[in-house]
Amino acid sequence: MTQVSVPITGSLPARLTRLYGGLALYGLGIGLQVESGLGNDPWDVFHQGLAIRIGLSIGTWIILIGAVVMLLWIPLRQKPGIGTISNIIFLGLFADAAIYLLPTPTSWLPSWACLLAGITCVALATVLYISAGMGPGPRDGVMTGLIRLGLSIRMARFLIEITVLAAGWLLGGTVGVGTLLFALGIGPLTQFFARRIPLPTT
Repeated sequence: MTQVSVPITGSLPARLTRLYGGLALYGLGIGLQVESGLGNDPWDVFHQGLAIRIGLSIGTWIILIGAVVMLLWIPLRQKPGIGTISNIIFLGLFADAAIYLLPTPTSWLPSWACLLAGITCVALATVLYISAGMGPGPRDGVMTGLIRLGLSIRMARFLIEITVLAAGWLLGGTVGVGTLLFALGIGPLTQFFARRIPLPTT
């Protein structure tokens, strides 16, 4: 998920609501972007490529890759939280549900609507998830570990995402204008929501 500063406030029920609401919304965003057919974000290019080449669903690969990536936390000395484990288990389930339930667009206008809605959902979901303060996602934990080893945030994120994007493209995942728009828009849009959405304090 995008790195952004979000205040962590609220009671445990409120934080859990933001955690699981954020994961559900993130899964919806993934589903919308996949169904648009205009290009996925780098990680989901990879997940889709694995689904195409090996089988299983995109959501299943989100779960499996999340679990494998968390193993990389061991040498990087990262500690998971309940949000980390929930991310691994539920994000893929929510993504598969969205892909299954959403209709596939048959013309360019609905495709673009799905793409833009998907990116917006992911940005808002990121704010909700991070504000819960219950641990980073497994993929973000690797980036944080690389930063501790001396890499900048920009370089750590670039190395991770260019690697999975290239691998996913070679496997047959969908790369397109949506991939570019996600890369350019997800940071500013997430920051927009982080600054304007009041978070509960109780």
